Amino acid sequence: MVESSDAHDDAGSVEAGGYRQELKRTLGSFQVFAISFAFISVAVGIFATFDEVLQTAGPVGIWLWIVAAVGQTLVALVVAQFAARIPLSGSSYQWASRLATPKIGWWFGWLTFCYLAIGVVAVDNALASQAFMPLAGLQPNENTARLITLVVLLVQTVLAVASTRLVSLINTIAVGLELALVVIVALALVIAVAVTGDGAVGNLTSRGVVEHTPGYFAVGGGLMLAMIMGLATLVGFDSAANLAEEAKDPFRAVPRAIVGSVVAAGVLGLLFLITLTVAIDDIPRISANGSPVAAIMRDQLGPVMERTLLVAITIAFFGAGIVVMVACSRLVFAMSRDGRFPAHQVMRRVNPRTMTPIPATVLVFALGIVLMVALPGAALLELVTASTILPAVTYGSTIVLYLTVRKRLSRRKGAFDLGRFELPVAIFALLWTLIALFVLVTPKEAFVSVVIVVGLLLLGGLFFLAMLRFDRRAMETEPGETDSFSG
Repeated sequence: MVESSDAHDDAGSVEAGGYRQELKRTLGSFQVFAISFAFISVAVGIFATFDEVLQTAGPVGIWLWIVAAVGQTLVALVVAQFAARIPLSGSSYQWASRLATPKIGWWFGWLTFCYLAIGVVAVDNALASQAFMPLAGLQPNENTARLITLVVLLVQTVLAVASTRLVSLINTIAVGLELALVVIVALALVIAVAVTGDGAVGNLTSRGVVEHTPGYFAVGGGLMLAMIMGLATLVGFDSAANLAEEAKDPFRAVPRAIVGSVVAAGVLGLLFLITLTVAIDDIPRISANGSPVAAIMRDQLGPVMERTLLVAITIAFFGAGIVVMVACSRLVFAMSRDGRFPAHQVMRRVNPRTMTPIPATVLVFALGIVLMVALPGAALLELVTASTILPAVTYGSTIVLYLTVRKRLSRRKGAFDLGRFELPVAIFALLWTLIALFVLVTPKEAFVSVVIVVGLLLLGGLFFLAMLRFDRRAMETEPGETDSFSG
């Protein structure tokens, strides 16, 4: 009886938003957590960026992971405050549309859409080039990597349109495997170093191959660049909010998943980084290796363990990619049912049998094909790099929104709530996002990425003006009760 009442309350939140419950609520608390954790994918993030840390800051750069983890946890706490009050698909797009104006909400949606659409390609291309190809014994080849990426995108699309429950099952397996991988590998490396003596605790304070590099401590210098590992990895925790209409008890499950995924990823990531760094037996050689994590595993635990790692990383990459695709499709669906996305009459459709937004999911796949086919290697890399700036901009804007409207937010008994700590947490979170943006845009290598972000904003501006010209009403009216989420 209680379960039935809870289900009624969950559906009521969708109806209060002016919609009917079209998406099926199949996600329990762990499944919701797994969505955010898989998007973050700490093992994948470290696997993909550890070489950059060694080459720019040296092994000592891993300690900046702690700074990034604490900062992103503050951001997650603010995001969770919104998720506990407006549990609708579309996350920050919905929050800004309903608490500020639909026009401001549209810009939140556009920024998030750009990040997620690029993110699908970034994750799957990294799966192909950094995990699957080495696992299959294939030599590095950009065309081969792109072909594999397209196949992976197609498989993910089929799974995503078939069933949210199936996606959740795959994702739960991937997350469980990743959690086990990080813990087991960390313990195995500690034992191996203790037995063989290959490795050194002193690595934790070494600058490695950049020991005598000028400008190491300067703005935009090597040490600052090491922060990007944490900033590029510990993002996407708000993806659970994009599936809020498919979660059971979203008022509690979604905010807990948002915060819990960042905390878990931060702690496990630090454990993984420390053990990897201590296990380095030849810093110059490992720093020059394109896949230092795999090389460390091979040195300390043998080729069988290295291949096991690559299998697990491939599965983790796949889980992360499908979560990004699903999150992006839910955002497209949310904006389309409000009439605020191109071809919205098609993109808002939900298949009555699978209860998934098939056109929106196929759109994400189509965009992936365009990026893979149309962009040369250098341009694709710059686009992927630019995508690290977009979440920082979105999170900063979300915090500003929260500080502006927090007194108007409704309070639901039993839902996630920071209470009297909400204001100081939000202020420190805003300061952190300003620091993160400074770190991301200051290096001279970031110039092209900043230009790309500006270009995406200009493209969004064209869509925005077109909406105002041809469908102004959609940009000025909000579905549902105007005060349904205000207290």
